[in-house]
Amino acid sequence: MLSYSLRELAKGAVQVDSTLAPDDAVWVDGDIRPEGPLRVTGRLSGAGTGRFYFSGAFDGTAAGECRRCLVPVQGAVRGDLHVLYADADDENADEPDVYPLGDGGTSIDLRPAVREQWLLEAPALPLCRPECLGLCSACGADRNQGPCGCSSPSV
Repeated sequence: MLSYSLRELAKGAVQVDSTLAPDDAVWVDGDIRPEGPLRVTGRLSGAGTGRFYFSGAFDGTAAGECRRCLVPVQGAVRGDLHVLYADADDENADEPDVYPLGDGGTSIDLRPAVREQWLLEAPALPLCRPECLGLCSACGADRNQGPCGCSSPSV
């Protein structure tokens, strides 16, 4: 659960220790999704009238194909989150790093901020290793396994 009632927050800060599933509705087509549940931890607290602050972190695993040789790759993805939530009528509500309170100002949904930060941290073009030679452009052989036998194209 990554949605918190403002009534609950009125009682004091909330410790967050939850997960965001790779099939959650917050993800859209084309997103690099975590391979399994994305763990989110941190603290959500009041930051003045109509404002709330989340400070935390996430970690998960991204999976994809090496951009050069197309072998499956996996890697840990970790990131920090520092997010301000505010009422729609707050003077800073239009700032790009301020998130609006959800459900008409009755709750805070951390999922959109977690998704955004995940997409910034997850590798869009992963490599199996930095020295990957990739595939031969002529015959498609994996050049990491040795020379392919094609004649070298002239430059």
